[in-house]
Amino acid sequence: MEQQKLPNVTAILVLGIFSIVLCWCYGILGLILSVVALILAINTTKTYKANPEDYTNYSTLKTAKIVAIVGLVLNIIFILLMVWFISVLGWDVIMSQDQELIQERMNDLMNN
Repeated sequence: MEQQKLPNVTAILVLGIFSIVLCWCYGILGLILSVVALILAINTTKTYKANPEDYTNYSTLKTAKIVAIVGLVLNIIFILLMVWFISVLGWDVIMSQDQELIQERMNDLMNN
């Protein structure tokens, strides 16, 4: 039987890359993409391990899985950073969009 490429490897890689790029969108969208990429990677790894002699691009799958994990970590860090930022400045200050008030709170934080 002729060897074939593993299914979903390109999709996993693209989702992982997009999860890294979109981590700046408050981390939520990138987090969703990286979780989907990891689930697909786990399922594709199971497919490979069932019949490793049938598939050729396992190294690409490993790379895609690493990219998805990096995206997951970056998105979690960004979400934690946003939660910390909101807890320190206060939701009312952030939603007011008053630059002077935000600057005043930031100066208070830096001086303490």
